[in-house]
Amino acid sequence: MATQLSLILFGGFFVLLIIGAPITVALAGAAMVAYLILDQNPIAFVQIAFTSVGSFPLMALPAFVLAGALMEAAGISRRLVDIAEALAGPITGGLGAATVLACLFFGAISGSGPATTAAVGMLMIPAMVKREYERSYASAVTAASGGLGIIIPPSIPMVIFGISAMGLMPPPEAIAKHGSFSSLSIPKLFIAGVIPGLLMAVGLIAMNYFISRRRGYRGLTEKWSGASIGSALRRGIWSLLAPIIILGGIYTGLFTPTESAIVAIFYTLFVGLLLHRELQFKGILKSLRTTTWITGRVLLILFAATVFGRLLVEQQIPAMIASSLLGITDNMYLIWTLTIVLLLFIGMFMETLAAIMILVPVLLPVMYMLGADPTHVGIVVICALSIGFATPPLGENIFVASGIGGSTVEQITARIHPFVITAVACVFVIAFFPALSLWLPSLVGYR
Repeated sequence: MATQLSLILFGGFFVLLIIGAPITVALAGAAMVAYLILDQNPIAFVQIAFTSVGSFPLMALPAFVLAGALMEAAGISRRLVDIAEALAGPITGGLGAATVLACLFFGAISGSGPATTAAVGMLMIPAMVKREYERSYASAVTAASGGLGIIIPPSIPMVIFGISAMGLMPPPEAIAKHGSFSSLSIPKLFIAGVIPGLLMAVGLIAMNYFISRRRGYRGLTEKWSGASIGSALRRGIWSLLAPIIILGGIYTGLFTPTESAIVAIFYTLFVGLLLHRELQFKGILKSLRTTTWITGRVLLILFAATVFGRLLVEQQIPAMIASSLLGITDNMYLIWTLTIVLLLFIGMFMETLAAIMILVPVLLPVMYMLGADPTHVGIVVICALSIGFATPPLGENIFVASGIGGSTVEQITARIHPFVITAVACVFVIAFFPALSLWLPSLVGYR
């Protein structure tokens, strides 16, 4: 029965996607058919879905989206870009490096890949074109770097992963084989994402350097200027304090990730209205509209994906997949390779949050059986799926960069593959060396 149900769930899901149904309809339609075949009351479908969108940690989603939108309207993102440009200085391909740094900074307050691409791209793509960068290359650098927005904490996908994974306990046989597993929490995921995010940023900067040297894209200045860096830091000090306040409050226990999102909103209003004095009523209304649109879309996906995932767990389909996979091999490196390839493929066709909701109930039991730390698994999943923002046909960041920069999707895709290959190599390094994810959480006291 479990085999038949898995064929109905996944087969129905992919058939609906192929004929052009929205992902929410595909998930909900496949789940509803399975409910009817199991002869269960469809009211339970709605009850499970309603409960899924009422969890306290999920309140962080609209709050972080609103905080990111307000920060763009308040001039915070522009000041972060100015700091990144000053730090890049004479580096070959300096504006490309500044774009990666700016995405890194903005990702620390946005938590969204497309939002990071849009905020940084509106400033950096025209600047790079003005400095004689090829327009499609400028858009490609921005699209590739925007994925850092979901790796550098705070991260909306980390919140969703934490919510999805917290209800999945290690199987008894996994505990018998490997002993107890470390706990999983959203703050721990946030801390674990710092070093992997920095590693991927360094990889993108290095690739930009090699390409820029070949193409003759010079640095912004002849040498670093302490005065310019100091001036940019003074103008952007309130912008830089935003991630410090948000993450510092979480890590010191002053407030939860959900509460930190509310703190971020009030901090942005304070800076934008009283200090920068750039936040207008029109900008606030636009931020609220953006938040409503993004949050509504995400919650609809979450609504359907939760029921889909619950059916998988109740019918023990993840356990069946885990035993089948482990029957082929129990080599951790080979399992990670297969998993990353699967994640990269799914990221090309599916939104990140939906992919997390569907894959976590399937993937985590396999990793528990191999003794993997759930926090490390979460970081690898999010890093791999972040590449999906820059790979067609879905490639949300490519479409955002195309709309901002004026290059076609095809032109950007032709220039983005070196950055995608670099990011994939970084994901393999992160997967094969768990200490990159787990060292910083252990340093601050997480077991």
